[in-house]
Amino acid sequence: MKLTVIGGGGVRSMFLAKSIAQRAEELHIDELVFMDNDPEKLRIYGGLAAHVARMLCPTMKFTLTSSAEEAVTDADYVITTIRVGGDATRVRDERLALDLGILGQETTGAAGVSFAMRSIPALAEYCELIKKLAKPGVKVFNFTNPAGVVSQALRDMGYDFTYGICDAPSGMLHQFADLYGVDASRIYGECYGLNHLSYFQSIKVDGKEIMPELIANDEAYAKTDMRFFEKRLLEDRGCVLNEYLYYFYYREKAVANILNAKQTRGEMICDINRHMTEELSKIDIENDFEAGLKCFEKWYGIRENNYMANETGIHRDKPWTFDVYSKDAGGYAGVALKFIEIAASGGMGTMILCAPNGNAIEGLEPTDIIEVTCDISREGCKPHHIENIPESNLEMIRRVKYYERLAARGIVNRSRKDITECLTMHPLVGSYSLASKLTDEYIKLNAPYIGDWRD
Repeated sequence: MKLTVIGGGGVRSMFLAKSIAQRAEELHIDELVFMDNDPEKLRIYGGLAAHVARMLCPTMKFTLTSSAEEAVTDADYVITTIRVGGDATRVRDERLALDLGILGQETTGAAGVSFAMRSIPALAEYCELIKKLAKPGVKVFNFTNPAGVVSQALRDMGYDFTYGICDAPSGMLHQFADLYGVDASRIYGECYGLNHLSYFQSIKVDGKEIMPELIANDEAYAKTDMRFFEKRLLEDRGCVLNEYLYYFYYREKAVANILNAKQTRGEMICDINRHMTEELSKIDIENDFEAGLKCFEKWYGIRENNYMANETGIHRDKPWTFDVYSKDAGGYAGVALKFIEIAASGGMGTMILCAPNGNAIEGLEPTDIIEVTCDISREGCKPHHIENIPESNLEMIRRVKYYERLAARGIVNRSRKDITECLTMHPLVGSYSLASKLTDEYIKLNAPYIGDWRD
């Protein structure tokens, strides 16, 4: 089996390599290709990933390439994780929104539509190559943000072999497993909503419902990403929230915290990645992996402990290391690998995935891409039908889905009108005049990537 990663020069490449290599023999993955169009980042971060893969599974063929054609030819599965425009353009995305007093977070905030303007055309080109050169029945797992808008657009364009993946829901379940001192395989979550806007309506350990006691557990608010919310909010909702819902339920706090911070999240990551890359460029990755790993741990640890810190004022303080041989926590590669495992088994399993709604959430269109617990089998992916959704949660989902649906359509059709409308209706914008200004700014910013638009 051949698995390809498009965007294999990203800073998280080692995580991907570890996840895949640890399970390569079990899942019969005998060829892994990391492709990136940035040769220096591919040399550095792809090189670190290659070393990890060789340490864990020396029998697996591992290739680094800048050729998309070589990467996807005869691929069984493809993971896409790209950042068109790089970190510097993300900084501009977020600052343009903040200059208007709008939350600029790149997935849930207004900046997401700008990132999607660049991501979708590039991913569509890759999907065309995959249609022509990959194996029949190929599956593409997209991790490129904003996953909701991107996944919607790719499906709308007819690429029905694509699925959106995100490690936020599975990551939270891992946190709860650690809290209860059990293996992650013993915890199960029933999730519904949209990417970065999802709700757990049930969480079980060994089949026992723990949602009420989890919401009441003060320790959970100290040791998991429930720390971003007040207990009263979760009691009112009767469910556990995806951490990104912080931006919706505490909008004014998020904007104020970001404006008062020295840097936005994008600016911090841009600086960290630049310094890390500069240091790593002076290290012989091939012959001194330990020095490269030490440098990576220093800079990535800073990034991890500042996750959502500017927006919430809450810092993580857990020491961060990368242990090549420790049991893998999964991450977004783990989501893809779970799909591969279930499909290869010939049986059925469940997992949280971004997939077409069908009739899972009433009040949404069948073709709407949602994030939901699904049954996976060789026949495909079937989202669970979600009953008794609280009206307030459903209203939030419907409103943001309208934004995603229209954003995807606007980008595919190159329509200024649709982008302005989607931002006008976005709960974190809510103003035609601001949406109109921001649309013009984003079209101008992205002109090198998207060309001229028709209206």
